[in-house]
Amino acid sequence: MALTKKQKEKTLEDLIQKTEKQKMMIFADFTGLKVKDLSVLRKKLKESDGALKVAKKTLARIAFKQKGIELETKKLSGQIAFIFGFKDNLEPAKVVWQFSQTNPNLKIIGGFFENQLLAAEQMIELAQLPSREALLARLAGTILAPISNFVYALNANIKGLVYILANIKS
Repeated sequence: MALTKKQKEKTLEDLIQKTEKQKMMIFADFTGLKVKDLSVLRKKLKESDGALKVAKKTLARIAFKQKGIELETKKLSGQIAFIFGFKDNLEPAKVVWQFSQTNPNLKIIGGFFENQLLAAEQMIELAQLPSREALLARLAGTILAPISNFVYALNANIKGLVYILANIKS
């Protein structure tokens, strides 16, 4: 069923609004994905401050052009879903990538991150990065490792001395 002019205007307005607020955008082909699965993905994205919008490629091209994003939407194959991340840069990418692992009908075909168009492989690499909290925890562990090892070495020497004194006493 064809969209009316008002529906197209509303969709275009929504796309422009989301494009202006986004910190990252993912393009995914959802051909063959069931409506129920798409609803599950939308719910997961909403929990991670993201959104999924399905729109005609021509409307998307117009919205992106107003934002200054040069994207040839005709080169995108299949039915395209535009996934937006508003708060955390990488969390929506992680959600989409994990979802695509369990649902092979959803395929990441590219994205837009830090004012650059990225290929599918690059988006998947970004999605596989650890979260910010995990990276900070790793950094803290790396900083504390020399101190912890030094304390362990000092503690081992004292234990050894106590053990030798206990043997001499007996």
